[in-house]
Amino acid sequence: MDNAERRAAIEAVKEKNIAGGKPLGVYIVTFGCQQNEADSERLRGLAHEMGYVDTDNPENAALILLNTCAIREHAELKTLSVIGGFKKCKENNPSLLIGVCGCMTAEGHRVDELRRRYPYVDFTLTPAGIGDLPKAILDRISGGRRRFYMDAPDTVLDPLPVARQGGHRAYVSIMFGCNNFCSYCIVPYVRDRERSRPSADVIREVKALINDGVKDITLLGQNVNSYRSDMDFPTLLARLDAIPGEYVLRFMTSHPKDASDALIDVIAHAVHVEPHFHLPLQSGSDSVLGRMNRRYTLEKYMSVVRKLRDVRPDIALSSDIIVGFPGETDEDFEDTMRALHTIRFDSVYSFIYSPRKGTPAAEMTDQIPAEVAGARFTRLLEEQADISRERNLPLVGKNVRVLSDGPSKTDPTVFSGRTDAGKLVHFKADASTVGKFITVHIDRAESFALHGTVISK
Repeated sequence: MDNAERRAAIEAVKEKNIAGGKPLGVYIVTFGCQQNEADSERLRGLAHEMGYVDTDNPENAALILLNTCAIREHAELKTLSVIGGFKKCKENNPSLLIGVCGCMTAEGHRVDELRRRYPYVDFTLTPAGIGDLPKAILDRISGGRRRFYMDAPDTVLDPLPVARQGGHRAYVSIMFGCNNFCSYCIVPYVRDRERSRPSADVIREVKALINDGVKDITLLGQNVNSYRSDMDFPTLLARLDAIPGEYVLRFMTSHPKDASDALIDVIAHAVHVEPHFHLPLQSGSDSVLGRMNRRYTLEKYMSVVRKLRDVRPDIALSSDIIVGFPGETDEDFEDTMRALHTIRFDSVYSFIYSPRKGTPAAEMTDQIPAEVAGARFTRLLEEQADISRERNLPLVGKNVRVLSDGPSKTDPTVFSGRTDAGKLVHFKADASTVGKFITVHIDRAESFALHGTVISK
């Protein structure tokens, strides 16, 4: 669907919605990663242009969109459960449209399941095809049959409208897809190959966000280091860092094999780039890394860590680690634990390996028993918690800059925010701080959060 066709479909749906005489609600449920959050902002932008308004109650919606995740089986099962919960909404309102979008809809077996078991789902859109939302809606409200768009044209690089809800924080997608084909990962199959946005579009969007008062901008890509347009990622990052204003610039995710000296040099001299680097290790065993098709060794990974800490001693490092990968021996796991204690990450997102249909790892015969993987997972969590607390302790007694996000759900007087390095901080404050950089004196450190006192707003 080209831009002219999309605009015509938008106007046609909008005209039908206006003819109804009252605003129609859109209810969007997002599962999974930050890229999905960004995709949902584009789905919301398209919905708004078609005349839909946001509602926080699915019972009041004329359009329900679910943006799904396929990274682990648990995420898919949770999504299917939520979809099942909307059956009653459809029974109460037969004109309700239900669309399922995102990574799960690029898996043929899941689309077949949606077609057979969920007759109240009106259409699906793959991650590449979200720009076809107006066409999917127009077809359905014009009397068309249910549609499952497995082969829709790629629209991710199209200039789609964005409706953000993050206020002072924003995501900016700079590229889509992945070419790495790690043996456990479904992403290259559901998000397709790498495509990079033109640098001029990215720079224009970031400038507009800064001019609008956004304080925290995260650049997104499955592997931002693979960004290629008329410039590479280090050059793009340096160009963005040079934009004047009061903001912090983040990016994720980086692949260790592509973490170049040029990127590290930009981080060393940057003004706005956060002193934090998320660098997925996945395993400390070279044997496991080989079977994962990660294409680096532990020593290569360690060399990147050393370079980062040489140029930015204050840098916070976070990582992803998978335990229980097929064939992971006790010694392999001990290699991971030794790496954990040697590197001393500020935080780690750890996962028990989940087989994904269609990936090479799912076909490996030496799957790890659940109880063994669970015990390894628990030990890693416990030991990393101690390391995280140790990494936070030096901040006690110091004053740090924090971007205030707002009150907690349990106590309206306790606010939360994040340091420039992305560390979570809790403090007593009021609504006047939200969306502002404030100075907080750190009084106490825990494994996953800091506690402090506001000393200036």
